[in-house]
Amino acid sequence: MKQRIIVYVMLLVSYGLCPFSGTAQNGALVFQTDFGLKDGAVSAMKGVAYGVSPQLKQFDLTHEIPAFDIWQAAYRLQQTVGYWPVGTVFVSVVDPGVGSVRKSVVAKLRTGQFIVTPDNGTLTLLAETIGIDSLRQIDEKLNRLKGSNESYTFHGRDVYAYTGARLAAGVIRYDEVGPALPPEIVKITYLPARIEKGIFSGTIPVLDVQYGNVWTNIPLALLKENGIQYGDLLKVSIFHNKKPVYTGTMPFATTFSAVKAGQPVAYANSLLQFAFGINQGSFAAKHGVSSGGNWQVTIQKITAKTK
Repeated sequence: MKQRIIVYVMLLVSYGLCPFSGTAQNGALVFQTDFGLKDGAVSAMKGVAYGVSPQLKQFDLTHEIPAFDIWQAAYRLQQTVGYWPVGTVFVSVVDPGVGSVRKSVVAKLRTGQFIVTPDNGTLTLLAETIGIDSLRQIDEKLNRLKGSNESYTFHGRDVYAYTGARLAAGVIRYDEVGPALPPEIVKITYLPARIEKGIFSGTIPVLDVQYGNVWTNIPLALLKENGIQYGDLLKVSIFHNKKPVYTGTMPFATTFSAVKAGQPVAYANSLLQFAFGINQGSFAAKHGVSSGGNWQVTIQKITAKTK
């Protein structure tokens, strides 16, 4: 009987399941960095993970976060994490403070995924939308790649990939990551979506970079609750550091084909947030628009939906 139990436990671990942790890691490890793919940094991280367990399923969220852009790292996690199963482990490394006193942590989300990352603002949006169940600081005496103690500038490989792989593979339980911390994370300051006197306002957290569309943090639900319908004509204004960059009108539609090629159109993006672009063109390139906490947008209904 004892031998059968041992074999059973070993099988669970080999499939990424931790029978004693109360949470089933599913063997999936997802990487996000600002490293790009021009050199061997990402490959080194994946090699470390493979060395922990060849059975791990490794995936990429993106490695094209602009250098040092913690805000975009936070947004891409928010955009993606909810579509992955319980037990998925994300390693997110956008770390301009590498080697400094910022904490290295693993956050367990209320939906059961884990985020391995520096506590530098990367967890801001996940904390507000999904919620953090608990937080642990990585104990580097136990969870650091062997022989890497003299390396101070590649924690993505030496600490985060190694710890994330061990957690995803079930080599360690979540409570073996390191000491528990209060779920109080470093947060990035930004303008939340709101409405005042019929004018909606919010930020431009990211661009739909492939096509040049502009995404906002204004929820579709907020628009609908306050009388905005598909077919309405909207006045859209964009500001950078409070200085006007663009003002124009566009219809609020379900598809780009609602307007002619080259014309602007507003729509709800895949996260059900207000966005706008140009049919078969790049709004961002045409009007010099970028993203981040210092980019704001306002929306106002000009005319109601036509019958």
